[in-house]
Amino acid sequence: MSIFPPLPPITVRGKEYFGKIIFVFLLFFSIVIGVLTGLLFVYKSDLPEVHALETYRPGVITELYSDEGQVIGSFALQRRVIVTYQQVPAVLRNAILATEDKNFFSHWGIDVPRLIRAATKDLIKLRRAEGASTVTMQLTRVLFLTPEKSFKRKMQEMLLAVQIERAFSKQQIFTLYANQIYLGHGNYGFAAAAEFYFGKKLNELTLPEAATLVARIRGPGYSPLLYPQRALERRNLVLERMRVEGFLTKAEAQAAKQAPLDLHVQYPRNDLAPYFVEEIRRYLERTYGTEAVHEKGLRVYTTLNLALQQAANQAVFNGLRAYDKRHGWRGAPRNILKEKLGTLESYADEDWRRPVEKGKWVNGLVVSVTSSAATVKLGPYTATVSAPDFAWTGKKSPREIFEVGDLDLFRVVELSGKTARVQLEQKPAVQGALVAIENQTGEIKAMVGGYSFEESKFNRATQALRQAGSSFKPYVYVTAFEQGLTPFETVVDAPISYPTPQGIWAPRNYDHKFEGTITYRRALAESRNIPAIKVAERVGMKNVVEVAHRFGITSRLEPFLAVAIGAADLTLLEHTSAYAAFPNDGVRVDPFYIRKVTSYDGTSLEEHKPTVHDVVAPAVARTMVAALSDVINFGTGVRAKSLGRPLAGKTGTTNEWSDAWFIGFSPSLTCGVWVGFDDKRLSLGKGETGARAALPIWADFMQAELAGRPVEAFPNVVALGDWPQAKSVRVDTPDEAPATHEEEEEKPPPPPPAPALPASAPSGRNGA
Repeated sequence: MSIFPPLPPITVRGKEYFGKIIFVFLLFFSIVIGVLTGLLFVYKSDLPEVHALETYRPGVITELYSDEGQVIGSFALQRRVIVTYQQVPAVLRNAILATEDKNFFSHWGIDVPRLIRAATKDLIKLRRAEGASTVTMQLTRVLFLTPEKSFKRKMQEMLLAVQIERAFSKQQIFTLYANQIYLGHGNYGFAAAAEFYFGKKLNELTLPEAATLVARIRGPGYSPLLYPQRALERRNLVLERMRVEGFLTKAEAQAAKQAPLDLHVQYPRNDLAPYFVEEIRRYLERTYGTEAVHEKGLRVYTTLNLALQQAANQAVFNGLRAYDKRHGWRGAPRNILKEKLGTLESYADEDWRRPVEKGKWVNGLVVSVTSSAATVKLGPYTATVSAPDFAWTGKKSPREIFEVGDLDLFRVVELSGKTARVQLEQKPAVQGALVAIENQTGEIKAMVGGYSFEESKFNRATQALRQAGSSFKPYVYVTAFEQGLTPFETVVDAPISYPTPQGIWAPRNYDHKFEGTITYRRALAESRNIPAIKVAERVGMKNVVEVAHRFGITSRLEPFLAVAIGAADLTLLEHTSAYAAFPNDGVRVDPFYIRKVTSYDGTSLEEHKPTVHDVVAPAVARTMVAALSDVINFGTGVRAKSLGRPLAGKTGTTNEWSDAWFIGFSPSLTCGVWVGFDDKRLSLGKGETGARAALPIWADFMQAELAGRPVEAFPNVVALGDWPQAKSVRVDTPDEAPATHEEEEEKPPPPPPAPALPASAPSGRNGA
């Protein structure tokens, strides 16, 4: 017997009612299906084709390598280093999965349980409380969609995720994600971010470092640079998620949470050889196009030598700093109180965003001044500056130098706790340039185009046309030697004058004195102007210009006598390259920057083949090397004699000391140095000759280049020996004589006793 009452029989009226319910349900279901189908059609109609990923290659970094294979620079719109799935270390992979998508290897693009759970929490809290994006959905967003938050975008994200999962393996998807995800400050992918934040390769990351990178996925608010506390908290949450998901033990997670962020930020500033790198960028863009340079990941193998470039940077820096200090303190460049840039307590200088380190130059804020000392703030450090720290200025009291609110430049000498010991510096206003070229190959080994690339991109080594002064004279004398004259020919150093449309031109020597009859070798070594002009007259200025062009001078040269003593505008690069033919037995090799360019996959795009020119006969070149050796042994370049090596070169100084040059060479390397102001009207100051302003830079660089190398002699060159015993007849001239292109330097030491003609020098006639 049933415990339930019997059901009433279904009547005709009941059947009709039931049928209506079924009809309404089916109608509603059809409407929902129709709406969903319509939405699917609408949202899918403008979706990209995911199979394009099969040939997809993200923009990668173009890297430049030194002659020994070290990275010296890079170009990229998106800083990215491509890695394979196997190159992603387990510690990083586990951190990503634990935090972003623990079911990555089991779902089909959408984690449905996680999606339902997240939607439920969002409804309960009436806000977005929990995310549900899988790794695949995040990948679709960064590759194909905009970052907008909308129902349509979310639907498209899920549809694309399903398509990607059907077309690609989990390993392929994860690899794309690891290379594509944006991690702040211009870095795309974990490999580039590891190099930027920690200065490490991906496989060198520690557990806390890997967790820090994964924490940054959350968004810009978790940048360890801008928001270190937030980044630290998020990193620890990543570590906790790894513990919960079984990737870490409790002890391992706890130990990792105690570690500091410990960043070692590596800014991609191309600051080793910025002028050199910029020359290459311009060439690559002209040759391959901007897109190829910044997105296709070219591999550029350059001629630059890392050690020589570092030596060049230091030599120019030291030389310009020494020149600047000789000319005194110019005063504080800025005062934050007068410019209303903030208060002493609130002001934070850009320099202080980077670690303050020993040896660095850092802006310091003067917060107090007494008669005995000034107190300076350098980010987290405080320094007390007294008279010994600014002795070079010639001032005795801090009150003569400092004012509260001044923002001055200081060199950090020592750091201890929160206290720094510093010395006052100032940024040089003068400019300088240096180029070093390997004689036999033409490879440019070092290049400095100015004091600061950040302040001026103008490359004074390749773009500045400056008067060469007496550094042009070797072209005059090599023309004479080519015509059969010898270094022992004589010329009368005595007053001369020439009529011109502008009046009488009466050139004179640097010391305003005249030596009477002297040899060509002595005239060149002492850089006498009058003899150079007379030799140019004798051999013909058209011939001098033709010889200079053979040596690779491409700048405009007029066949005027004034050009013989330097009234010609040249670039440092062409001038230095021309000199390299002297120690190379009269053979000039066109200078170049790039040995080889390949695509990202190693396909060769170009390979340099040297362009060689026979300029003068070997005997003539060797005679010139011997004559230019006299410049260092006895003449205006005698300061370089202390290097104790076979060297040769020539100084150059122009009117009113506006340009100072020294170009010289060893048997294997030629280096040129120029010093001056960008404004040609400005003088370096009386006495700032090539020997004083440019030669010390050259000597510093060459000392570093020669260190540790065996002594190398000029092959087949016979030294000219001592000075001739015959004393010259001095002829004085009034000091008020008009000057053009005066030259040169300090008086060389008295002449020692004399030699025979070397076997390598061509024979010729004696003559005045």
